[in-house]
Amino acid sequence: MIDPIADMLTRIRNASTVRKADVLLPMSKIKFNIAKILEREGFISKAEIIKGGQDLQKNKSSKFDQIRLVLKYEADGRPRISSLKRISKPGRRVYINKDNIPTILNGFGLAIVSTSKGLMTNIEARKTKIGGEFICEIY
Repeated sequence: MIDPIADMLTRIRNASTVRKADVLLPMSKIKFNIAKILEREGFISKAEIIKGGQDLQKNKSSKFDQIRLVLKYEADGRPRISSLKRISKPGRRVYINKDNIPTILNGFGLAIVSTSKGLMTNIEARKTKIGGEFICEIY
């Protein structure tokens, strides 16, 4: 796997398209921090770490830790996340400075920025006046 963050976003996009309740991802710190931002901003219901060796589904177990995301849907059944887009890719990194932090969908969406202070949303990065790598946008 070349780009684990793009894989994470694709798994979330595919699971929400077929209206699955949850999705399992291989564990990494950056993916868990992205999931925590999505949980804090109300795009998913819950993000938790499942330790390796525990039963996941129907007596299947994994040796490695995994992240379990519980997806959120609107009252009419539409997924809460309508678009996930990876901006900075391994072949083409995109960096933004503090003056060029984008506004996504007139403030209804969010961008995730990797800064020297850790992962944060575009709103938090604008408040702290710090730029970084433009990871993805979500709305």
